[in-house]
Amino acid sequence: MTNLEPKEVFSIFHSITQVPRPSKHEERISAWLVNFAKEHNIDCMVDEAMNVIMRVPATPGYENKPGVILQAHMDMVCEKNKDTQHDFMNDPIQTYVDGDWLKARGTTLGGDDGIGMAMALAAATSQTLRHPALECLFTVDEETGLTGAFKLKDGCLTGRQLINLDSEDDGEIFIGCAGGIDTLAKMHYTPAVLQNDGQLFAAHVKVGGLMGGHSGDDINKGRGNANKLLVRFLFGEMQTAGFHLARIEGGNLRNAIAREAEAVFTVAMSEKENLRVRFNQYVATLESELGDVEKDMVLDLSSTDMPTQIIPDAQAIRLLRSLYACPHGIVAMSKDMPGLVETSTNLASVKMRDGYIEINTSQRSSVESQKHHIKNMVECALALACDEVTHGDGYPGWKPNINSPLLEVTKRAYIDLFHEEPKVLAIHAGLECGLFLEKYPYLDMVSVGPQMVGVHSPQERLSISSTGRCWKWLCHTLESL
Repeated sequence: MTNLEPKEVFSIFHSITQVPRPSKHEERISAWLVNFAKEHNIDCMVDEAMNVIMRVPATPGYENKPGVILQAHMDMVCEKNKDTQHDFMNDPIQTYVDGDWLKARGTTLGGDDGIGMAMALAAATSQTLRHPALECLFTVDEETGLTGAFKLKDGCLTGRQLINLDSEDDGEIFIGCAGGIDTLAKMHYTPAVLQNDGQLFAAHVKVGGLMGGHSGDDINKGRGNANKLLVRFLFGEMQTAGFHLARIEGGNLRNAIAREAEAVFTVAMSEKENLRVRFNQYVATLESELGDVEKDMVLDLSSTDMPTQIIPDAQAIRLLRSLYACPHGIVAMSKDMPGLVETSTNLASVKMRDGYIEINTSQRSSVESQKHHIKNMVECALALACDEVTHGDGYPGWKPNINSPLLEVTKRAYIDLFHEEPKVLAIHAGLECGLFLEKYPYLDMVSVGPQMVGVHSPQERLSISSTGRCWKWLCHTLESL
């Protein structure tokens, strides 16, 4: 990777990939940033949340220009394929080049937002770039709670313009984002002993090979949610003779569309052959519905060891009905910006814990009232089975400002370089900008970044050529201010 152009960016990104940095475990990457600042004689501070702020003086001729904040987050989404041996707490990311794409072997790459960090650090250490005074802000825990942005203190930043480097689309400038709120539901239960007289057949069903992806940026791409596909099949089976549900699990992170899900259940031995017929029919149905999008989708039904314990039947039925009723996907499209998802929800994960089943969902909307409306809708569906439903604090959206001076400079810089206009958009994913605006209401902000595909999944990949273009764009923007 260190031989890729621009070398000043990719050499730093390579170093970042060698430092484990799961969300809520940013100690090592925070320390690495502090050491980086010391090595390059950059003024640096760390706040109580472990956010790192570096300050770089203006280059000659830019001393009287308004300061600029370059912002990226430290943490990365840690997703891997089940057959990949990787410890995100200790192992470096194994990267490789495939044509114009930089990828990771069986795991997320961490380009979100490691490449944003790398570009900010490259700007801070460049010997040739001309720029106003820079503040490089690196926040913690963006992916699972926006903790760093929430805990950023007033008065830490002096710049009045902020360039967020956490976007994933080439040639696009984002000037707004959705707000979000998470929901956590629990169904407590006491396992029941399965009464088996030899007349039951135990089956294991699995949904896998789905694309998954970012629950905001990819929610409108027609991808399957493994939890919903699994529950749809089980819902059809739950009235079958001898049906008992022993295990159900799927998905992982709240901001990723579930790629895999599985369950263990029983039916009467007399239903064994009919079960296979119904499953094959279901597979054909899903291939017809999703085959054009989910080309690697795999559904498997096999016999398994007879479970000794099950979820009590009445609760299992309520759970399946609840999960079936729980909405997932697009709820509404924006009336103001054609093509933009306004409101959505993601049935992120279903996990079996000791004595309870835990369900995680995440809701997003650029309209605050709709964010709470869909949150309440999800709560009502999950309350059909769950005895405990709670919501996170949520985070605000970022209202677009089409009259932004920074937007105009950023647009002009792109036109100067590439002789075409960039797209100006809002994004359905959450960005930290909304929280920054609450603390620093005078900030003028834009968000840019190189092309990335499949973020929040092991299919994540970063365009090498797009990274070069974005780096030139960032440099020209800073010089043009």
